[in-house]
Amino acid sequence: MKLDRIHFVASPSEHAQSAFRTMRARYGQATLEEAEVIVALGGDGFMLRTLHRCLSADLPVYGMKLGNVGFLMNRYHEDDLEQRLEDANMVELAPLCMLAATEAGSEVRELAINEVSLLRQMNQAAHLRIFVNGSVKVEELVCDGVLVATAAGSTAYNLSAHGPILPLGTEALALTPISPFRPRRWRGAVLPSSCHVRFEVMDNYKRPVSATADAQEVRNVVSVDVFQEKSIKLKLMFDPDHSLEDRILDEQFL
Repeated sequence: MKLDRIHFVASPSEHAQSAFRTMRARYGQATLEEAEVIVALGGDGFMLRTLHRCLSADLPVYGMKLGNVGFLMNRYHEDDLEQRLEDANMVELAPLCMLAATEAGSEVRELAINEVSLLRQMNQAAHLRIFVNGSVKVEELVCDGVLVATAAGSTAYNLSAHGPILPLGTEALALTPISPFRPRRWRGAVLPSSCHVRFEVMDNYKRPVSATADAQEVRNVVSVDVFQEKSIKLKLMFDPDHSLEDRILDEQFL
């Protein structure tokens, strides 16, 4: 796919800002309204912020690594960008939708590309009841927290919490407890991506819990609903020799 009108964005780091000036001078800078593609210069965190901020633009995003972590990024080179964009493979990802109800009676809706996580806010362990498609699956989970991760996010926080790596295209979600105490032998579940997961916070005044969709945090939640928002498709572009699918597969052998 030939893409000539490029909109560059960059993280605030000095390295990324220097590359931003270089690439913009070399390839030009289309406005977001005129652009055919967004090129994000930074790390994975900046890529996630770019996907969230530019959601309404409905444009493919091609990342170039200029940060500490680059799982979602391609290698940074100044040369032949137009050809790399033309040769790149497109991956479409459906984000998670989080609906969080708070003690104050408000409801917050956020999207998550990697995961939705619930975490205890104080020294007291969280006590959570877990529903899947309206049926109670865990009556009381005593833990530091719990998360629901997409396949793309399964190698991030989910992996550090000992959750399963999900190959891209498996149409599955990982439900993973974080430092579980009871039930002691429960290590989570792999769910069909069509599942609706609900968390209810038990004894929320004594044991407050926050919910986070990627980097967007909501404090003092009493319930959180999570489901995949399949009406939204995020488009990521990768070099043919640097595919996201291959990197997710390779993570299982490290």
